[in-house]
Amino acid sequence: MDLSTWHPHYLPAWSSRAATRASHRLVDGSLVLDVPVEHPLWCPGDHEPPLRVSGLQSGSWSGPVGSTRGQQRFREGQTVREEQPRFEGWLPSGGRVAIRASMRLSARSMAALWLSGFEDDPDQLRCGELCVFEVFGNAVDGGEHPSAEVGVGIKAFRDPGLTQDFAAPRLPIDVTRPHTYAVEWDADEAVFSVDDEVLRRCARPPTYPMQLMLAVFDFPSWSDGDDDHLVPQLVVEDVGPTV
Repeated sequence: MDLSTWHPHYLPAWSSRAATRASHRLVDGSLVLDVPVEHPLWCPGDHEPPLRVSGLQSGSWSGPVGSTRGQQRFREGQTVREEQPRFEGWLPSGGRVAIRASMRLSARSMAALWLSGFEDDPDQLRCGELCVFEVFGNAVDGGEHPSAEVGVGIKAFRDPGLTQDFAAPRLPIDVTRPHTYAVEWDADEAVFSVDDEVLRRCARPPTYPMQLMLAVFDFPSWSDGDDDHLVPQLVVEDVGPTV
């Protein structure tokens, strides 16, 4: 993995780099992200619901310990626990981002690729997101005719210049097999597609620098009591502007 592009941690400012390191490996040229049974909780006692995550991001920074300046804070008044050096691996502000990936999920897990504002502006309002794909295991049908709800679109969060425009239409695809998920955007429109078929068009997307966030999640509180042995997995064949 190119460490000049990817940071193998998930929002470490709210925890630490040691506690947020992704479980990842390369297998036959593909990146495998998973959440092993022994993988620790992320921000235990602070984030609700409890979650475990293996994630990579293409940018990172924070203010000093005790400050509120950090990326993608999940509650008001949250403070930095470990200061993060500035890392700018890949921060596109337009163009195309695509991924070819497959996933194995249970009803308590999900996988996603999203672009999030780098959020280093003074008021931290450049925090909107472009969700390239978001798949929850409990919305996957692996029966005779496989299908899955695939979430795509704009998430505005605190950015007053954006309009929330997100949906998860059901597609007749088997997510355990590789598919290409993509977004192409400029100041006027973001076009989301799966296997080169346009899924949604969203007006006026963010055009400030955005970092890629690639992750697989496990939510222990969603357990049915007989699934603690399951290991969610995201396999990435390629990710970039020309996939």
